[in-house]
Amino acid sequence: MTGHKGGNREMSVQEILVINGPNLNLLGQRQPEIYGYDTLQTIEEKCVELARELNVSVRFGQSNHEGAIIDLIHEARLKSAAIIINAGAYTHTSAAIHDALKTFDGYIIELHISNPHAREEFRHKSWISPVADAVMAGAGAYGYELATRLAAEKIKAK
Repeated sequence: MTGHKGGNREMSVQEILVINGPNLNLLGQRQPEIYGYDTLQTIEEKCVELARELNVSVRFGQSNHEGAIIDLIHEARLKSAAIIINAGAYTHTSAAIHDALKTFDGYIIELHISNPHAREEFRHKSWISPVADAVMAGAGAYGYELATRLAAEKIKAK
């Protein structure tokens, strides 16, 4: 999907920014029957190791605050070639995150640990999907590694 992005990166970057939204700092503790037992730190460690193998870098950010997530996206405009975003509940509510992602000129992957379409109806609508190049859902914590592989492939293909 092209044409939805703006922004202007002046350098060639190989960084993937992984943004995690509200409550994802509680992975491994919060509803493990849905989200599993991996912590965000464990997921980050696996992705950092994988990124090294793929010859890219990965940086994780997490916030429970919408504005901080938007700040991460704005910062990525100059530093990152791809964004993997698990916006948590903001996926279903945030036009502001949607608008910020539209300013990013790199590859965007929307990520969900669970399958939102198999859950409550309010989770079926995403504000992120219309500005994402790919959507990954339902693969559990392993989805982060899959998304890292895809982002690395897209960065190298550019």
